[in-house]
Amino acid sequence: MSNQLEKVKELIQLRDKARIGGGEKRIESQHKKGKYTARERIAMLLDEGSFEEFDMFVTHRCTNFGIDKESYLGDGVVTGYGTIMGRLVYIYAQDFTVFGGSLSETLAMKVCKVMDQAMKMGAPVIGINDSGGARIQEGVNALAGYAEIFQRNILASGVVPQISGIFGPCAGGAVYSPALTDFNIMTKGTSYMFLTGPKVVKTVTGEDVTQEELGGASVHASKSGVAHFAVENEEEGISLIRKLLSYLPQNNLEEAPVIACNDPINRLEDGLNDIIPDSSNKPYDMYEVIGAIVDNGEFLEVHKDYAQNIIIGFARFNGQSVGMVANQPKYLAGVLDINSSRKAARFVRFCDAFNIPLVTLVDVPGFLPGTAQEYGGVILHGAKLLYAYGEATVPKVTVTLRKSYGGAYCVMSSKHLRGDINYAWPTAEIAVMGPSGAIEVLYSKEVAASENPADITAQKEQEYRDAFANPYNAAKYGYIDDVIEPRNTRFRIIRALQQLQTKKLTNPAKKHDNLPL
Repeated sequence: MSNQLEKVKELIQLRDKARIGGGEKRIESQHKKGKYTARERIAMLLDEGSFEEFDMFVTHRCTNFGIDKESYLGDGVVTGYGTIMGRLVYIYAQDFTVFGGSLSETLAMKVCKVMDQAMKMGAPVIGINDSGGARIQEGVNALAGYAEIFQRNILASGVVPQISGIFGPCAGGAVYSPALTDFNIMTKGTSYMFLTGPKVVKTVTGEDVTQEELGGASVHASKSGVAHFAVENEEEGISLIRKLLSYLPQNNLEEAPVIACNDPINRLEDGLNDIIPDSSNKPYDMYEVIGAIVDNGEFLEVHKDYAQNIIIGFARFNGQSVGMVANQPKYLAGVLDINSSRKAARFVRFCDAFNIPLVTLVDVPGFLPGTAQEYGGVILHGAKLLYAYGEATVPKVTVTLRKSYGGAYCVMSSKHLRGDINYAWPTAEIAVMGPSGAIEVLYSKEVAASENPADITAQKEQEYRDAFANPYNAAKYGYIDDVIEPRNTRFRIIRALQQLQTKKLTNPAKKHDNLPL
């Protein structure tokens, strides 16, 4: 065999060695836990045959605590690029079979390389996390590696989409990279995230808590809001990443994707003409409205189990990708509170960063009252949503379905926050407050002095309702562009979005803003 063929053979052997990571035994152990390996995940996620790998032969350089006696090609992370539905993406997937996926200086270097490349090329970055944390033998070098990754997450924010799949452990400092990315997906039962583990919690606070209770997928999807999606298994998570990317542009200089649409734009939804109950205190399901007006009823909801009084997610109108924000009257009457304001504000800012138009459906009675909310800083958190809408320069179309009271009227993409097209249904009630509250303020003495307080209250409430609990008062001042027939909502939104395609609006030049964090 010639010398060249020998060298080719050696290359093939080294590649084979790199591909089995920590070895068959550890791969088997990974499979027993219901988890795929890093390479299997990449193969499932990317278009077949599209993956091009970087740094397959990188090994760690540490000599502390005898770790130099154990070394693996690739050093615990698989990195490279490929395509998803033909579009370029960069990817890294931590390999739990090598040192438990723990982060070393060289592992961080590999991750930083793909992130730098993604920024130069203007393509999304997907990180799949499955790691025991920092490689303790490396000390501060491992911590430095984390911080190098965080710095790149920060600079990439708002430039290219960043998606994190948490498909195993993610603890300590490792949690900050996913927290800095745009979307986090966790798998139920096999993934967890926390800054300090159950043992430390027990030592410091005395609390007995399991890993799942402290930082499992369901906790972060419903209680903390750290996870945007909780999925049953990795297959579902990977298919979700592919679907999510279909709504997003490659970077902040591209327009939001438009695909062919076979759903008629003038499709009438007669059911919407009587979906609003006669009593303004009765709920209805906002999901029915969304499903009726978007293309083919398809809606990719984000943060489904968190702050359910507001709904956010991606949909399409005549093939145009949009971000949707909608109050949900079925949950806490659709009020705004701390969590729903934070949830929607982050989503609005994401859409604005990536040129995705915003469609807002409003039915909001106000902000949630009480000491818990006020002590928790609802003023600041509500201001975040107000700020996000006011700052956004993408096309903004707002439809008020029923209630829009007080400060919440201002916050929910009102005309005064540079809403482009603001529609209302005939059932819209746009006022400082509801009729009963208004009468208490305006006619309290009259009611108290009356022999029939109930009659006076009912009469005055009706007068207030006739004067203010309708869309025409706001329309009179041009704060509502048109009052529309509910069954026509889809068509009117599509026409509005078509008109807004050439919108140009820029904010004043500044280093950066100082939003109310």
